[in-house]
Amino acid sequence: MKIQLHQVCTQRSWKRPYGVGLLVGGLDESGAHLYYNFSSGNYFEYQAFSIGAHSQSAKTCLECKFESFANSTCDDLIKDALFAIKETLQGEKLTSSICTVAVVGLEEDFHILDQKAM
Repeated sequence: MKIQLHQVCTQRSWKRPYGVGLLVGGLDESGAHLYYNFSSGNYFEYQAFSIGAHSQSAKTCLECKFESFANSTCDDLIKDALFAIKETLQGEKLTSSICTVAVVGLEEDFHILDQKAM
């Protein structure tokens, strides 16, 4: 009997499963939604969230401005998101080669902003 070692961590309750976290955004009749899917299979809805290296500083930036999100324009929300990303770069310059902005809303179709729009 051959043991499948690459599956051990996902088949035993005492092992941490391999996987990735995933942010999923969507839109329905009630508005925009953002879900964070954990590698364990759990998911939670957030108004603003950040994952990855140095994500805690981005979360802190987003939490500071969270109260104003409901009354913000699309441009203001994009600026807040880009500012939060910039805070995580630790000296690197924020450029379009390392960041892409996509927009979706009730009155606008999904689209990705190009370099000229930013």
